[in-house]
Amino acid sequence: MSVTENAVSVGGGMTDKIVICVENGADREAAESLAKKIQAPLLEEPGEQLTVHFQKTGISLSGFGLSYRGDFEGMLRRVTNGRLQHEMLVRAAKTTGQPGRAVDATAGMGEDSFLLAAYGYEVTLYEQNPVIAALLGDAMRRAKKQEQLRKIVERMKLVEGDSIEQLSKGREEAELVYLDPMFPARQKSGLINKKLQLIQKLEAPCAEEETLFDAALHAATSKIVVKRPLKSAYLAGKKPNYVLNGKAIRYDCYACKSEKTVTE
Repeated sequence: MSVTENAVSVGGGMTDKIVICVENGADREAAESLAKKIQAPLLEEPGEQLTVHFQKTGISLSGFGLSYRGDFEGMLRRVTNGRLQHEMLVRAAKTTGQPGRAVDATAGMGEDSFLLAAYGYEVTLYEQNPVIAALLGDAMRRAKKQEQLRKIVERMKLVEGDSIEQLSKGREEAELVYLDPMFPARQKSGLINKKLQLIQKLEAPCAEEETLFDAALHAATSKIVVKRPLKSAYLAGKKPNYVLNGKAIRYDCYACKSEKTVTE
């Protein structure tokens, strides 16, 4: 298949002309596996297309003049020196006892899961897009090599696959189910950054809001937390029990089955 012929659907998003580039000394087997999975050509040198780079130092994504690699080291400042308790997500996810299990059903690059794990949750991260899952898995592997990050990331388990299927079939049950579905309005907000600009090339906004919410409701034993742009509609039109508002985003909180959580 030539590069110009390559236009593939990757995890629900249409990606035009994506290629895989593997350097000498990188994990060629993993690169070949991803190339086969998404039906993309494997190259020795990067081109002008959206490119997944397999390098000795890890995996990155580039294209459209942008480059991105997952890195949890930059999250340390948010979870140390007493800052973690001030994170809006942590406030939304608080429990009256020790945090138990959480499911991040729309993991993306895992930053929010990292915050939940730092708080004490054992987090299962679902990511259905194979390219994003590869980037996230690589970021987690590198983080486990750093002493300050290891204990947090060891509470995170990545599953590549469709969270809706697993949650709705009762294969997952957790105190907390967290949802951050991609939302088109972000394209017009100050939240857009290199990571989101590239990931939006890979994954389409959520088109199954009702199904996603119902799956979360089926699995959550205590609470569902949904991250939304501040002025956006409720996910699937479902009004939350309470809301935590920030400057640009908000967290909609839904009590489920046996509410054992606190709101502040």
